Amino acid sequence: MSEILLVDDDLELCELLSEYLVMEGFTLSTVHDGLSGVEAVNTNNFKLVLLDVTLPKLNGFEVLKRIRQNTKVPVLMLTARGEEVDRIIGLEIGADDYLPKPFNHRELIARMKAILRRTDSSLPPEENVQTLNIDDLSINLLNREVLLTGKVLEMTATEFLVIKTLVEKAGTLIGRDELTKIALGRRLMEYDRAIDMHVSNVRKKTGPKPDGSPRIKTVRGSGYFYITD
Repeated sequence: MSEILLVDDDLELCELLSEYLVMEGFTLSTVHDGLSGVEAVNTNNFKLVLLDVTLPKLNGFEVLKRIRQNTKVPVLMLTARGEEVDRIIGLEIGADDYLPKPFNHRELIARMKAILRRTDSSLPPEENVQTLNIDDLSINLLNREVLLTGKVLEMTATEFLVIKTLVEKAGTLIGRDELTKIALGRRLMEYDRAIDMHVSNVRKKTGPKPDGSPRIKTVRGSGYFYITD
């Protein structure tokens, strides 16, 4: 059973989700304000955090910033429907995915399971490959770490999958839909910018190549590829 933390001040929603998630085989802890959410994450080993944006004492964005200082625990943001800016901000500061409220319980479970499959895998790297090296980047597949000139870059689990996929297929165009399936574990939806924000985060963290040229090229309307020239 995977232990989940829900940070939301909607008591009725918390009660409903507690019943539903237990039926699905999860264990759920709930807190109802931002400060309690930060404390809970820092003192427990959760597999996933469901984090509402609008919270008392500390909003969801501030909670996310604080917990990202100490942990890579996957975070699924719960945002108001139609508030695209909330989704973009959440992804920029380290959320793994988002789900607009109100949501279908089945979609929530599907999103949660997709994140857990990507972030809680104990499978060994394929074909006994342990590291990927390109330019001044080294990707340790065993430790799930990205090193830039020997220094570890702080990346979320989703960002790790993005750069790993781009490097594995360096020089090859990877469609936005394919990269979404690999990195987010779900299909690309209409007006969905999540994968674009994760690529943007990876760009910022890895910077240009040693010669100053860009690492990742955008093919507008299609996808991305790691430049090998």
